[in-house]
Amino acid sequence: MLEGYLQRKAAWEILLKVSSGMYSDLALEKVLTKYKFTSLDIAFITELSFGCIRYRKLLDHWIDHISKSNHEKQPPKLRWLLHIGLYQILKMDKIPDSACINTTVEIAKNSELNKLSGVVNAILRNVTRKLKINNLPAVSMKQAERISFEESLPLWLVNEMIDWFGINETKKIASAFNKKPKIDFRINTLKTTMKESIEIFQKNNIDVGPISKLENGLVLKSKPRSIRKLPGYFEGKWLIQDRSSQWVAPLLKPIKGDKILDACAAPGTKTTHLAQLIEDDGQILAIDKSEIRLNLLKENVERLNIKSIKIIRIDATKLKDIKPEYINYFDKILIDAPCSGLGTLARNPDARWKITKDSIKQLITIQEKLLETIIPLLNKNGLLVYSTCTICPNENNLLIDKFLKKNNKLELVFEKQILPNNEDSGDGFYAAIVSYKK
Repeated sequence: MLEGYLQRKAAWEILLKVSSGMYSDLALEKVLTKYKFTSLDIAFITELSFGCIRYRKLLDHWIDHISKSNHEKQPPKLRWLLHIGLYQILKMDKIPDSACINTTVEIAKNSELNKLSGVVNAILRNVTRKLKINNLPAVSMKQAERISFEESLPLWLVNEMIDWFGINETKKIASAFNKKPKIDFRINTLKTTMKESIEIFQKNNIDVGPISKLENGLVLKSKPRSIRKLPGYFEGKWLIQDRSSQWVAPLLKPIKGDKILDACAAPGTKTTHLAQLIEDDGQILAIDKSEIRLNLLKENVERLNIKSIKIIRIDATKLKDIKPEYINYFDKILIDAPCSGLGTLARNPDARWKITKDSIKQLITIQEKLLETIIPLLNKNGLLVYSTCTICPNENNLLIDKFLKKNNKLELVFEKQILPNNEDSGDGFYAAIVSYKK
């Protein structure tokens, strides 16, 4: 068996699962459980599979340039296997072309693509020849189309981003969408301290460092490995949470004794952050309508050993009618709304191929309904934070502006949009603080 064969085969299996509709992170987890890989293997598989997903458009363009058959006419399994070989050749410079080609052909030979192994070999070798003579696929020189091609993003999204932020900012964001995201931790100060956590990681030869402007944030500097195998996981001493996400819960200024509603709580990263900020002394009602996602929340609450959170499965838009006693009840409310997730495309590479303009319109309807039905639950001296992990203004500042114009007793206290435009910015996030006018 060729060196690296199993790692590439695993990456191909991840692509097959994602193409059938599975989310990329879940596909990665399911495939990796089948094998016994080292941390270096996992890092390679993650880069290869997620890279293929991110650069799908670019890789398809190369197939069209080289093959007699358009990528849409290729058998799906052949298309995704060609992506495995192409991505290595085009984007992983340290791997010799011969290794990229031979292992990909070997996978074909040992699968139902056996009869097409010659096609795989011919296409990949042809790519390397064309690269040597600089015979690249023709690309339109229009700016939006070039960004769409080079950064492998849907053209409609690139055009929208140019309208939102201008061409220069769009280039930065599009490039950041294709960088490997950092793995950030939030230290659970109910169980440990930053100093103790850093010492434990270092004793286990794991390099971590503090995140600027985050009191309890650490970033993993070592190569990625199984999260559950990192020290302190089962003891609940930390939680994986992007640095931008860690910025949201403190906006509510939660204090001991607060009555807090987390209206779209699962999987619980911000819910548990709120509990940490009130030192687990208060009432936090965490609701969500997804049973699967609530199970993740329950796991996090139990692992972090938090007592102040009460979990209920319910549609947040119906809470006021089902529980009228909650009207004007809560001191603080967090609406971490369902959104397009356009700020997290580096972390969720498959999302760029699933989001559409129509799906965003449907989400905006849900977001508006959440705000209208949840605000009556806030007491007159309270604060409400609306947050998303998207960069779409129609889901963020424009939506809040529209909401406030319809509700003239409310005012905007603060709002901020974080753009994922560099390696240290984290995911794209928006948050607004709303209160009753005094």
